[in-house]
Amino acid sequence: MKDLLEFITESQLTAHFQLSIEEDHGSGTMQGDHSSLACFPDNLHGKAQLMIKADGLIAGMALIPRLFHHADQQLQFTLLAKDGDTVKAGQVIMHAEGPMVSLLSIERIMLNYLQRLSGIATQTQQMVQLIAGTKATLLDTRKTTPGWRGLEKWAVQVGGAKNHRMGLYDMIMLKDNHVDFSGGIAQAVSHATQYLKDRKWDMGIEVETRNLDEVDQALQSPGVTRIMLDNFSPEQCKAAVQRIGNRCETEASGNLNSATLLAYAQSGVDYLSMGALTHSVTSLDMNFKATWKD
Repeated sequence: MKDLLEFITESQLTAHFQLSIEEDHGSGTMQGDHSSLACFPDNLHGKAQLMIKADGLIAGMALIPRLFHHADQQLQFTLLAKDGDTVKAGQVIMHAEGPMVSLLSIERIMLNYLQRLSGIATQTQQMVQLIAGTKATLLDTRKTTPGWRGLEKWAVQVGGAKNHRMGLYDMIMLKDNHVDFSGGIAQAVSHATQYLKDRKWDMGIEVETRNLDEVDQALQSPGVTRIMLDNFSPEQCKAAVQRIGNRCETEASGNLNSATLLAYAQSGVDYLSMGALTHSVTSLDMNFKATWKD
């Protein structure tokens, strides 16, 4: 598992937190948690605990010190779990204390981060376990929540899978639009290799294929490093893998879910890319209960 800061910088995190706080608290002269400000005196301190309500894998604990510090430096906390830990319903994973208004104001923001990221990590781990013992590596995709890509791709790593390209800038992927406009796979790959050569860049080239004929075209195009088998059946993937051999990497994409994942992994492909790791996730249930000190 990579460090969080390999996916998002400290300054980006600060901006992310600030946006989340402004989203909840507003801005300008009317900003604040008015429900709490109306009910609790400024000097009232409280205690709180973060409790898991469903079994899963935790992700997002690394955010808590930074988020609390950003929200109110008077907030204190004790973390009882770390990212990547298996957690059980009823387990308390953090104690916190500080100004009551600050505890309640940060509650939903913190839960939004931890519940979603833990949901991604939990689902990813379940999928990784399904293909244990095969050679296939599970990958995420760019189907992420806008503004959350670094965080969500980090959570995928917490769950034990790997990341596909981070964006459009770190790998060339020639899909149907590129191929069809260029007049075929050979022409699209030729454009891509010349583009990289002109800029003296070393970057992988992946080609999306729709049938075995296109697989053959990709194999005959110098410069291709990975062939994507898009919406192939497991049987078709197996035939393609046999045809490709060791000449380049293989990736299956489309129709991948918990019921089909093992069959695709057993076809012999190197990679399985699954958008559902980030775009179709059930958040891990947890709560943050606060009480005031006497």
